[in-house]
Amino acid sequence: QAELVESGGGEVQVGDSLTLSCDISKITFRPTAFGWFRQAPGKEREFVAAVRWADGHTLYADSVKGRFTLSKNWAKSTVELQMNNLKPEDTAVYYCAAGRYGSNGYEYTYWGQGTQVTVSS
Repeated sequence: QAELVESGGGEVQVGDSLTLSCDISKITFRPTAFGWFRQAPGKEREFVAAVRWADGHTLYADSVKGRFTLSKNWAKSTVELQMNNLKPEDTAVYYCAAGRYGSNGYEYTYWGQGTQVTVSS
């Protein structure tokens, strides 16, 4: 059983920063990894970033590499996605997921409800 709750979304301007949090305190098992995916209107869901629980190893999509940072926050029981230098193309609903380590959605079994990020120019 798992319950993932995203927060931190909102509307920002180009170049701004935003931090998304995924509350993992209610999960009753320890998945191999947590990931973030996003889906823009009319587009397919795409991988953003993932972190492997055991050693903190991370994966990033090329489109966000160097701008986004994914980390585990032990004190808050969250997985946080720090997003810097946001662009209009980052506008999407962002989803937190738990499962195996990778960049494919099918590797993740549990998903949150999503949080909207809108970047205005």
